[in-house]
Amino acid sequence: MKVTIYTDGAARGNPDGPGGYGTILSYIDSKGTEHIREYSAGYVRTTNNRMELLAAIIGLEALTKPCEVTLYSDSQYLVKAFNDHWIDGWMKKGWKRSGNEPVKNVDLWQRLLKAKEPHQVTFCWVKGHNGHPQNERCDELATTAADGSNLLVDEGVS
Repeated sequence: MKVTIYTDGAARGNPDGPGGYGTILSYIDSKGTEHIREYSAGYVRTTNNRMELLAAIIGLEALTKPCEVTLYSDSQYLVKAFNDHWIDGWMKKGWKRSGNEPVKNVDLWQRLLKAKEPHQVTFCWVKGHNGHPQNERCDELATTAADGSNLLVDEGVS
C-alpha cells in the first residue's frame, strides 16, 4: 500500500517554550477510497528539531503493516539526514560528530530508524510548503498542539 505522510513541528524557535507537532497520513485502500488520519500531539517543551523528528515518528509508528511511504517535511534537519546519509555516518562513528562531540537527539534518531524499518520510505523536503496544501494543514496541527493545554514533557529534555 502507498502512504503519504506530511509532518510539521512548531517549537517557536524557543527551546524552553511551547512546541507541538502534527502529522497527516493519507492512503488509498484496496477499494480506491482515500483515507486521511490526522495527529496532533499537544504541548511539548523541547527543541524544533526534536519536534520534526517526533512528527515523522508518529506517522510511521501509526502504520500497522509494511508500506511504500513518501514522507514530506519542511525540516531540512529531518530530510537531509536521510538523503545525505548522516545517520549511517553517525552510527559508524558511534553516534559522534567530530572528535567526541555527541550527536544530538540520538534517542529519537534510533526510534525513527526502528519506525521506518519495515517500510520503503522516501523523504522529500517541501520548501515553504509550495504545492503541498496538506503540509500547510500539518503546520496548523502543529500550531494547535503548541497552543494546547495538553502538557507532554519530551523525555529528551531535562
